[in-house]
Amino acid sequence: MTEKVVPLTDLQIASQATMQPIAEIAEKAGIPENAVEPYGRYKAKIDVSQLPAKSRDGKVVLVTAISPTPAGEGKSTVTVGLADALSKLGEKTMVALREPSLGPVMGIKGGATGGGYAQVLPMEEINLHFNGDIHAITTANNALSAMIDNHLHQGNVLRLDPRRITWKRVLDMNDRALRKVTIGLGGPAQGVPREDGFDITVASEIMAVFCLATSLQDLKERIARIVIGYTYDKEAVTVRDLGVQGALTLLLKEAFKPNLVQTMEGTPALIHGGPFANIAHGCNSLIATNMARQLADIVVTEAGFGSDLGAEKFMNIKARRGGFAPDVVVVVATIRALKMHGGVPKSALGDENVQAVTAGIANLAKHIDTVHAFGVKPVVALNRFITDTSDEHQVVLNWCRANDVKVALTNVWEEGGEGGIALAKEVVGLMEEPTQFTHLYDVEQSIHDKLTTIVQKVYGGEGVRLTDQALKDLQQIEKNGWETLPICMAKTQYSFSDDPKLLGRPDGFTITVREIIPKLGAGFLVCLTGDIMTMPGLPKTPAALKMDIDENGNATGLT
Repeated sequence: MTEKVVPLTDLQIASQATMQPIAEIAEKAGIPENAVEPYGRYKAKIDVSQLPAKSRDGKVVLVTAISPTPAGEGKSTVTVGLADALSKLGEKTMVALREPSLGPVMGIKGGATGGGYAQVLPMEEINLHFNGDIHAITTANNALSAMIDNHLHQGNVLRLDPRRITWKRVLDMNDRALRKVTIGLGGPAQGVPREDGFDITVASEIMAVFCLATSLQDLKERIARIVIGYTYDKEAVTVRDLGVQGALTLLLKEAFKPNLVQTMEGTPALIHGGPFANIAHGCNSLIATNMARQLADIVVTEAGFGSDLGAEKFMNIKARRGGFAPDVVVVVATIRALKMHGGVPKSALGDENVQAVTAGIANLAKHIDTVHAFGVKPVVALNRFITDTSDEHQVVLNWCRANDVKVALTNVWEEGGEGGIALAKEVVGLMEEPTQFTHLYDVEQSIHDKLTTIVQKVYGGEGVRLTDQALKDLQQIEKNGWETLPICMAKTQYSFSDDPKLLGRPDGFTITVREIIPKLGAGFLVCLTGDIMTMPGLPKTPAALKMDIDENGNATGLT
């Protein structure tokens, strides 16, 4: 009887990899020694001010995906594998990724370092705390909260209305019990009683500011613009009014330096910043992306979830702020996810179902249309899973070829960079073709027009409806002259609509915006839709239940 072979876990694969000293990775990337600040043997902070004069503007490859499903699409895995494949082709390449949040790591989604033989290393250190950046953002956010409550306690010279304080505390963990809290109880010595709440750290405006700032001075100025609440006369109060922007920036000084690590095959990787894409803008830091563009000929980066969330915000917020355009967009798809969008339950995804794949392609087609709407050419990465069949693959390959869409079957989880060579060749080929990148809306348009454009051109819906609360928010925003900011939609990642159960390619729907929150520091307006929450909860069986550590300090159970 043949003994069944149990495949290695991502953590086991990562723990068996041989890493290069970080000084060698920095040298490969063209980073001078005086710019490298080692954090142990295999991680480093990079002092951007010590980099050589800019000599290139590397091309940007954005990796996005179809609408995600619980089946998993492997977007980070494809991102890392593609970078390694490009390196194998002789292209000077760097990866630029977001930092994992402990909420998903301990919850249901797992880490964000790729998988199989297409990972960034050291995997467990990146997924747990990683150089303290997110902790620094948590501290800066909560230091501001402490300053606000101290101001109330010490006489409230600014006449800040405790009922209209919009700034919340944060924690880098899914903790639903903290969504709404009451603070300041216990008498006059304990402060002013008021209602408060917690967001997850990656939903903090400090995180968004951190990821869109181009320098320490820009970071400080953006923090100064953050609105913390309103006076009794309903006038906006900012961090500048409190005078603590310098102190908060000081807390972020070291965290603001991009982190250098490596892929399993030694491709330099920058991992920095990590805003959620269904709450914030879902992209790694602009300073890290610009650094990679300065050092490499090709930068492979990703945006959270599908093109309707992370990619849309990458185009309309990050690329607009950074003054660059993606040269190629990779849309990751899997047979498993297409079958779910075609009506198959998760329990039956292992069974061949060509008809369901055919039906699910409608979801892929909409994401392709969205990429085209931005004037950028897409290439589909069909990320292979062991349960796929050749007939199912052929459905996708035939559809792409019939619709003049570049496509490549990838197998980077199992083969690393070698399994992404076909995809890399398609990407390089598309880079030679001209692009006509355009933002889908002009910031000078009305908020309603910008929302309608996103709903119609990106989601494929009919229009937008604002609740009474959103209309009140809109009036306040227009009164303060903030209506020219870009839009950051907070929406479910599972559907083009605001209903996570509407899979595939729904139509005829209307998006309901229930609240509009101005984020002046980040420079966008967050529009909350559906039941999206800025503090998620843990699932019934959190991933943390599988995690452990042995007597030698080795982690187990991380994914």
